[in-house]
Amino acid sequence: MGSELVPVGRVGKPHGLDGGFFVEGASERKSVFKKGATLYAGGEPATVVASRHGSGGRQVILLDRQVERGAELAVGRATLPSLDDGDEFYVFQLVGLSVEEESGRVLGQVREVLEYPGNDVLELDSGASLPLVEACIRQVDLAGGRIVVAEGFAEPE
Repeated sequence: MGSELVPVGRVGKPHGLDGGFFVEGASERKSVFKKGATLYAGGEPATVVASRHGSGGRQVILLDRQVERGAELAVGRATLPSLDDGDEFYVFQLVGLSVEEESGRVLGQVREVLEYPGNDVLELDSGASLPLVEACIRQVDLAGGRIVVAEGFAEPE
């Protein structure tokens, strides 16, 4: 999948008889699922025909074509609204950033961002895992390519 596409969820279990389905791990930017929006399912474009909420307020969408369960849903990077607030970022932007403690000790690079119910977790190439929570993350410096974290969340040297 090209880097021009940004994951916003996965095709989950079917919902209703019209071909709609739950979106697993749905992006919090609900506008990406609105009726008429273009999503890439398995790398191929599809149009959202209907968008609603199922049990537990979970996102349910119907696309204009059949898609395989488990297929990644993505949007074109160019279609994402720019984030004006310096404190906002997209999760995909964190992958590859260098992570260091406030003391300057480098902990590694972000290999993956894992989504958990409580909070997302940064998996580093060094094997460390850090919670993506305010208490841990002091600064996300996209321009500088680094994330500064509080002391005490990583294993001591």
